[in-house]
Amino acid sequence: MAQQSSPRGTYLQVSESLRQKIDSGEISEALPSQAALVRAYEVSRSTVERALAALKAEGLIESVQGAGWFVAGTGDRRPLVERVTDLLRGEEAKVGDRFPTEKELCERFGASRTAVRSAIAQMEGRGLIGKGAGRGREVLTLPAGRETQTA
Repeated sequence: MAQQSSPRGTYLQVSESLRQKIDSGEISEALPSQAALVRAYEVSRSTVERALAALKAEGLIESVQGAGWFVAGTGDRRPLVERVTDLLRGEEAKVGDRFPTEKELCERFGASRTAVRSAIAQMEGRGLIGKGAGRGREVLTLPAGRETQTA
């Protein structure tokens, strides 16, 4: 993003860019993580936070603890740990399967590494996943629920 002469309005440039992406439908549910926005716009975290706060004040976006930022009225509002646990509720998940890496989960859910690590720790605490062969994690047990539901 091209910087203008005064950095004072940089957060307004970021918020305007995000607003245009929302209006055009390029962003329709979840916004990228703050870390991804910092990289994309080449600005500081505080600039991104100010831009998001401005859009939130307009009622265009909303934050959900543990899930991220969303276009108002859209998206999966459940905590990240619930959304990640849903990976184990799918028909293809089996005990002993490799569990996705932190990087894969960050990309899939548009979440920060910190949020993903917290979700993984909670799942490990529940005995759902654990250290597998090598450096990765594997499925230890499947969560209760949904296995009898059909699409």
